[in-house]
Amino acid sequence: MAALGEIGRHVRLLFGQVQRCRPAGQQYLTTRGVSRAAAEPQPAEEEPQPGAVSPAFVNRNPRNLEQMALAVKERGWKTSWPHKEFYHRLVFSRSQHHVTAEVFSSSSPVPVLSCSTKEWAVKQELASTNCVAACQAVGEVLAHRCHQAGITRMVYRAIPWQYRSDAVQAFRTAMKGGGIILSEPRRKYIGT
Repeated sequence: MAALGEIGRHVRLLFGQVQRCRPAGQQYLTTRGVSRAAAEPQPAEEEPQPGAVSPAFVNRNPRNLEQMALAVKERGWKTSWPHKEFYHRLVFSRSQHHVTAEVFSSSSPVPVLSCSTKEWAVKQELASTNCVAACQAVGEVLAHRCHQAGITRMVYRAIPWQYRSDAVQAFRTAMKGGGIILSEPRRKYIGT
């Protein structure tokens, strides 16, 4: 009980010091027993012109320019493979035992999203981890993950002699069936 009295005395001393530190002539608002300084009136700002961007604007969506096809795409050399002109690129690969699909961003060498038959959740649903059904399952799971991440468009360029295989076609069909568009819009150029 004595400890509570001691704490109350310290709070009263502190509150008294705070009240003495107030600048003279400032108005205070009281809400539920708590006093605080009233907001200083701000000088009237000029009305912004239509179409003008506020200098205090902060873009909270870093992918906004990509979605509007205004962000710069790194071009690279025309003879390089794979091409560098993309926002997101889909890479599908098959090994002797597993199927893997990864989504790369143009700004990062590390995959943004991936799905593989090496993952236990995918592997336990499949009879074989390298068949056409496995390719389709990987495509469906990756399409779902892409939607969760907000990536709905990406570039997919398969090597021409692999493109016609049943496994690649099943993967592409599953991705398209999941709502993913396997091409990106051409970059829009604004200005002169």
